[in-house]
Amino acid sequence: MSRIHQPTRRDVLRAGAAVAALGAGAVRAQAWPTKPVTVVVPFPAGGGTDAFARPLTAALAKNLGRQVIIDNKGGAGGTVGASIAARAAADGYTFFMGAVHHTIAPSMYPKLDYQLESDFVPVGLVSSVPQVIVVHPQRVPAGSLKEFLELVRRSPGKFNYGSAGNGTSHHLAGELFKLQTKTFITHIPYRGAGPALQDLIAGQVDIMFDGMGSSAAHIKAGRIKALAVAADRRAPGFNDLPTCVEAGGPDYKVSTWYGIWAPKATPKEAVDRFQAEMKKAFAADDIKATWNGMGAEIPNLYGDAFGRFVSSEIKRWAEVVKASGAKLD
Repeated sequence: MSRIHQPTRRDVLRAGAAVAALGAGAVRAQAWPTKPVTVVVPFPAGGGTDAFARPLTAALAKNLGRQVIIDNKGGAGGTVGASIAARAAADGYTFFMGAVHHTIAPSMYPKLDYQLESDFVPVGLVSSVPQVIVVHPQRVPAGSLKEFLELVRRSPGKFNYGSAGNGTSHHLAGELFKLQTKTFITHIPYRGAGPALQDLIAGQVDIMFDGMGSSAAHIKAGRIKALAVAADRRAPGFNDLPTCVEAGGPDYKVSTWYGIWAPKATPKEAVDRFQAEMKKAFAADDIKATWNGMGAEIPNLYGDAFGRFVSSEIKRWAEVVKASGAKLD
């Protein structure tokens, strides 16, 4: 007759530890997020980054069942907010919504205290919109891009353009336009696209080379006038707005894109869940309609593929900075 093994105290403890480990693993996999998630937006409220961040974070909060809070940290062309996000705890509760500006910054700010490619984990592309040449209708009496070019060529330096700050895509877009058209327009940097756009609407500045996302509503309302879109085709929702080539200008193409990163060493389960919720949000009809209304298309670029795109943009803008001779004002 065989003996029945009676579990010892050690057997019981081992079994309990194994069950506890399995249980803890299951809790970790399912728990994120257990508290509000913060998305650092490195520009003041009212700019293009904000225009896409707010509807996206609202959709994420609804799907996650947790608050997703926008923390606007403007300054130095978006590099202040990027620096803050890079130093944030990599616990899965801080993400960073940057933009094309952050691929320009390495060429404009030689002493950055963060590296976009090594201090962050690329999560995904949020949107990509063409830039648009917009003017204050009274300060710049031009009905077309052709008339606008005639005006600025007759009076070099008379007109100015506002930007979201030194080293931003607004700044480099203006310098690239000047390079391609052989014109001179004075640059006025702001602490974000929102303040610059408000001064354009108020007539404090003449021109902006702005992302369609932040200008769209003001163009439709007639507060500012769009002359041309900086793309090779017309923007969704703006079929009556010509491209620069169609309007008789140069082959001028600049897009403003926005993306999400996480601080380096953020837990993979948090990044993966954030990506999954982004995809779910982009599949919703209301987000599609909102993006279309701002001249943007729904993106499909995540993780390493998004990271490779970012690296290519850093190289591209370094070449533009060198060719234009752009400097910090």
